[in-house]
Amino acid sequence: MDYILHIIIMFAIYIMLVLSANLPIGMANLLTMCQAAFYGIGAYIGTFFLMQYNLPFLIIAAIVMIVTGAFSLIISLASVKLKDDYFILATLGFQMIVYTILYNWTDVTNGPYGIPGIPSIKLFGTLSLDAIWEYAVLSVVLAVAVALLFKKIKYSPFGRVLKAIRYDESSVNALGRNTVKFKVLTFFLSAAFSGLAGLVYASYVSYIDPTSFTLDESIFIITALFLGGIGNIKGPIIGALFVVLLPELLRFVGMPDAIAANMRQIIYGLALIAVMFTRPQGFWGENSYRV
Repeated sequence: MDYILHIIIMFAIYIMLVLSANLPIGMANLLTMCQAAFYGIGAYIGTFFLMQYNLPFLIIAAIVMIVTGAFSLIISLASVKLKDDYFILATLGFQMIVYTILYNWTDVTNGPYGIPGIPSIKLFGTLSLDAIWEYAVLSVVLAVAVALLFKKIKYSPFGRVLKAIRYDESSVNALGRNTVKFKVLTFFLSAAFSGLAGLVYASYVSYIDPTSFTLDESIFIITALFLGGIGNIKGPIIGALFVVLLPELLRFVGMPDAIAANMRQIIYGLALIAVMFTRPQGFWGENSYRV
């Protein structure tokens, strides 16, 4: 039973991550390569407050989301005016900078040794989440809340402006809309909810280190998004389900551990190639990525 609950928790965390990536990529056509950086920032900031302060979860979550969103301004304000490959390279550089800081700033992050013994989340004062089923309930509630919020955003005036930016940014500028402001806010929201996922992950596994927040993780999140489909809510959820269940299914094939990880990457790559050729919009996507 604990095994199933673990899969549910990881599925819920990746729903939040992939939906967060869908906001800039699927709705504003901003292909970002630094989702894992925000994921890691949220995990480390959340770890600091969990270990240093006896605060309720909602307060820590709000702090994590605001601070992680503030970090997104570093990259968004400097690079949202860039186009296509240049923007991708800027976000890639930010991802590498964050990983390098997490790996080398040992006085704060403990570097490659990681931070063990992260306390459980406290919902109300002293009420800690000690059982795995409690984390499953919390993570599912958060994933559903994030999905409903992003669905609301999609059909809001803000979401319609993002869709217009996606298809014809020049026309949106001509109509008097400040597209830079909308892109910066999109980046802020994406980073904030990625940070929330990092907080839940850090508290659940009770140990974090920089290797969980590498460029490979960013590519993993983007792969899930493209496989499921961009531009709506169902696509990212399907993509998250695929990338979470695939490694677990390989466990039952009897594949040796030495090659299981490599085979997983090969299967992800083949699946992505197949989807791009047959369904550029993904399994359940509204749009295909525009280049």
